[in-house]
Amino acid sequence: MPELDQVISAGVREDLAVLRDAAREAGAIAMRYFGNNPQVWMKGGTSPVSEADHAADAYLRQTLLAARPGYGWLSEETADNPARLAARRTFVVDPIDGTRGFLEGLRSWCVSVAVVEDGRTLAGVLECPATQETYWALPGEGAFLNGRRIAARRPAATVDIGGPKPLIGLMPAEWRGRLNRVPHIPSLAYRLAMVANGALDATFVKPNAHDWDIAAADLILCEAGGALLDQNGRAPRYAGEVIRHGALVAGSGELLAVLSGVIAGLDS
Repeated sequence: MPELDQVISAGVREDLAVLRDAAREAGAIAMRYFGNNPQVWMKGGTSPVSEADHAADAYLRQTLLAARPGYGWLSEETADNPARLAARRTFVVDPIDGTRGFLEGLRSWCVSVAVVEDGRTLAGVLECPATQETYWALPGEGAFLNGRRIAARRPAATVDIGGPKPLIGLMPAEWRGRLNRVPHIPSLAYRLAMVANGALDATFVKPNAHDWDIAAADLILCEAGGALLDQNGRAPRYAGEVIRHGALVAGSGELLAVLSGVIAGLDS
């Protein structure tokens, strides 16, 4: 009889296959609207949502829950139902992460899908159809971009860093001359993927990121040798009662430690 961890691992591999297939089709759905002036509404008066978000979300919800009817569901574009807290595993979904950029015609947006159990991501996929990139990861098995294993890079003399200018301005003096602040990347998931694949060294994340923004990218970054940490130096947990996060940092090695020190000193 197979060992229990082997059974669990096999189940997670199957979950990853389900995520990849669904994310690919959701990305294709979103691409039908990309650059075609989709209808837009404002959530809470400040955050845009488009018919592309709704169409991709509806497809993902129908497809993923049909494949795994016992899983919980947490999505940016679906009203939250606390019944999900009783599920062993939960889908955590952002049908289009980076909607503002999507609507502006920027290509750096993605479909973000993850399976979470006990607060940790077990499988994560970022489907980025406008850039023809697909990221995925499983715990202990590495992170991949279009089938190629990826790794966070070691900082060089010049450090490429993302995130809000005020947080970058709090970096220690000895680092400031080395920093190259990259232009704003509206999709947080895509920004974390850039750290994972070595396109960025690190990024700050301003408070108020939600589970659906980061659950998939977190695992991809960790499997690439980096980490996403909160103000207490801990990895975020997902799909619980609280789905928002304070300031976060992403990176690796000494640089990550420096960024962690910056947010540790912030008011919560």
